Amino acid sequence: MTPRKAVKAPKEPKAPEQPQVANLSQVDVDKVEAELVRMHQSSAGTVTSEDVEMNLSAAGAVTAKQMTARQSMLGTVEAGTATLHSGMVGAVQAEAMSIHGLAGAVVAGRVEFGKAYAGLVVGREVRGERIGSIILLSRRVEGDVSTVIDTRGALITGMVGGLFAGIMLLLGRMLFGKK
Repeated sequence: MTPRKAVKAPKEPKAPEQPQVANLSQVDVDKVEAELVRMHQSSAGTVTSEDVEMNLSAAGAVTAKQMTARQSMLGTVEAGTATLHSGMVGAVQAEAMSIHGLAGAVVAGRVEFGKAYAGLVVGREVRGERIGSIILLSRRVEGDVSTVIDTRGALITGMVGGLFAGIMLLLGRMLFGKK
């Protein structure tokens, strides 16, 4: 009987470890990935992190569990909790959003406004000091609201638009249809 030799499995290449903290100051980068990202007077194409803190910065896309931005410009944000102070954002999808600034579209479970303006706001709960929006869709709204189309207005607009489109299609078939 021959003794058995231990055979080692070939080592799999390790994935590069994500840095713990990325502190950026006055730099422009394409992509940032870290557990904590702090940006000051910087810009990034994409930011992926557990926690993002931005001050006087810009980012094209941010994906984070928690994001806080002060006087910053953002393209898109996907976060668990997002806070924006005196900044601008194109689109936000979050469970909870606090905004003091300008937003193109906000889709969140809970939205808190403080002197903010948004094009589209969709949320289960919307609260704020002064809420300014073009379209606001929510089950529950608390605060001073100034909106062009609210939930009821959106339903009525949709029904009237659908009715008008249907009538135009019927008239088109009657006038230009094959005989």
